[in-house]
Amino acid sequence: MDDGPDDLPPFDLGTFLPYRLAVAAKRSSEDLARLYRDRFGLTVPEWRVLAHLAGAGPDISVRDVEAGIQLERYEVSRTAARLAAKGLLEKTASPADRRLVVLRLTPAGRALLAELLPLAQAYQARIEARLGAAGYQGLDAALRALEAEED
Repeated sequence: MDDGPDDLPPFDLGTFLPYRLAVAAKRSSEDLARLYRDRFGLTVPEWRVLAHLAGAGPDISVRDVEAGIQLERYEVSRTAARLAAKGLLEKTASPADRRLVVLRLTPAGRALLAELLPLAQAYQARIEARLGAAGYQGLDAALRALEAEED
């Protein structure tokens, strides 16, 4: 049996879309992460939880955060504990269901986001400018189609 490349179908990882999406996502995430890590001392999960809380309303459960930012429940719980220790959010039991933990931004968390969110929006604006309006709209539509894809 020959183990040479002739036994395999042609394949170029550099043009394989899932790989390219992963590389682009990693690069942009790392660039943005460097900004909020260096300036605000936040990790990627901390940024995601805070950003989700900023757009989700005053009280949101750990379960809702988990579904909204694609992190496992244990990771959301640990991240929320770190953010609470930093004074950026409060954790309380839900009055409607005592089994649910509800998260709420503190005034310090809101103040941090008031500084951080404009930086994140400026980062997105730079990406949009690099792509141009038509390129960004096309990418946005393509990502929505991929996100909605059913298995």
